[in-house]
Amino acid sequence: MGFSTREFTMKLVWVLLLMVLYDGHFSNGANTNVSKRPEVVNIGSIFSFKSMIGKVAKVAIEAAVQDVNSNPDVLRGTELNITMHDTNFSGFRAIIEAFQFMGNEAVAVIGPQSSVMAHIISHVSNELQVPLLSFSASDPTLSSLQYPFFVRTTQNDLFQMAAIANIIAYYEWRQVIAIYTDDDHGRNGIASLADELAASRCTISYKAALITEASRAQISDVLINVALMESRIIVVHTYSDAGLDIFSVAQHLGMLDSGYVWLATNWLSTILDTDSPLGSGAISSIQGLITLRMYTPDTALKQNFVSRWNNLTRKETASGPLGLSTYGLCAYDTVWLLAHAIDAFFNNGGNISFSKDPRLNGSEGSLNLDAMSVFNEGNLLLNNIREVNTTGLTGPINFTLNKNLVHPAFEVINVIGTGVRKIGYWSNYSGLSVLPPDTLYMKPPNLSSSTQQLHSVIWPGQTTVKPWGWVFPQNGRHLRIGVPNRVGYREFVGKVSGTNAFEGYCIDVFTAALNLLPYAIPYKFFPFEDGVKNPSPTDLVRMITSGVSIKH
Repeated sequence: MGFSTREFTMKLVWVLLLMVLYDGHFSNGANTNVSKRPEVVNIGSIFSFKSMIGKVAKVAIEAAVQDVNSNPDVLRGTELNITMHDTNFSGFRAIIEAFQFMGNEAVAVIGPQSSVMAHIISHVSNELQVPLLSFSASDPTLSSLQYPFFVRTTQNDLFQMAAIANIIAYYEWRQVIAIYTDDDHGRNGIASLADELAASRCTISYKAALITEASRAQISDVLINVALMESRIIVVHTYSDAGLDIFSVAQHLGMLDSGYVWLATNWLSTILDTDSPLGSGAISSIQGLITLRMYTPDTALKQNFVSRWNNLTRKETASGPLGLSTYGLCAYDTVWLLAHAIDAFFNNGGNISFSKDPRLNGSEGSLNLDAMSVFNEGNLLLNNIREVNTTGLTGPINFTLNKNLVHPAFEVINVIGTGVRKIGYWSNYSGLSVLPPDTLYMKPPNLSSSTQQLHSVIWPGQTTVKPWGWVFPQNGRHLRIGVPNRVGYREFVGKVSGTNAFEGYCIDVFTAALNLLPYAIPYKFFPFEDGVKNPSPTDLVRMITSGVSIKH
């Protein structure tokens, strides 16, 4: 299955390449040598300009390029020339535009926006040795050795899932339901969540997959199945548009009442940061939810950029205000990261040159693959990117040996009324805390359960009482209770004549205990023996321990 999928992907890539080659986007195959400090360095960027993430990233990237080029101390006489292409929510266009950038001798590409496209385009990036820097593709599997030229400049979803698992363990829940979009981003994120939950002896009891761009009817079908399950702890890992539709349908089905717990990954905080204030319908459907937001220290550098944001977005706010999300901060930092790496590239003797791919020389057929250009010193630039150690809007920018950004951390947010309330933080250094992570880095790490802490939460249904997290499933079996059908001592327990009901002191104690529980337990009494002779308690216990059913 894996080989056929890979083979199909590469065939698709080459077919798309043919279209690009005939449009003359690639060089003629001759080596192109440029001076070590050229006047201009070409870079590209591909994402959807009108998406929730893209409309913020576009402004941030343009501002970053302008800031880099206006600072002579960064590239020392060289300027970045960025070409930005709008994929317009199309994976097909993303692949085509990636070829165009790499054919126009771009030394790096910022993007793509989605993890699905990052998987595909990374194969091209590997072949042509052009680094691919994504500020939003968070699929954990993109950090694998399979994608050496992929650089993630946002937090890996591995850490977001660790944060959610810690929250679930903190409240002592044991089973969760996962709702996700059935693509690379959704599947691999939920797989990481399952691994993190297992470390706390928790499990995903039910996985509810949704197709991309699912209709409300399809979402309703999935949620009805979710409502029949035992667990009331639901994690939603999807995209912004689908996420709001999920909660709207859930509200219609009565699944936002007391007893439910909904945890959304950072797609929800991105909406709240970008498009607030939301409409009354959307706001009412997310009350009491918990979501995560990537933590960024409140530095002077960040405050300065935030103060500039209204001026930067003045042309973009015709349809309403455009808020600054953490993805915007990551996009801005990505440009500066690349600029510092390019400067180090030249300092280390790097030379921008492109040549034919020797593995494609003499290719048969009409594809003309030997016209593809390879960035000769792409490995050197990639190493320089990995070795950058600086500070940006998001905080410290440098990479671990696992190709992740250092100090992964998230804010834990509770949606209340028309706004949000920060109830704590999570970091892989200290776990859950009510103190900002950067204040704890100077102390010894402490992940013991006794130190984990969050502020109080207002849950769905406007309650501060922690939900139990489970109910007896509506499609589940009743609790089967064997009752001795005795001849004597009927004041303790006895069958009511002519019915299947039982009465007596033991029955009264049992039902009184059930009434003290905060949840309902469906049960049925089953008589043991015929009431003509007293049953043997030993036989009854033996039947229970051996799993033998008592016949009604």
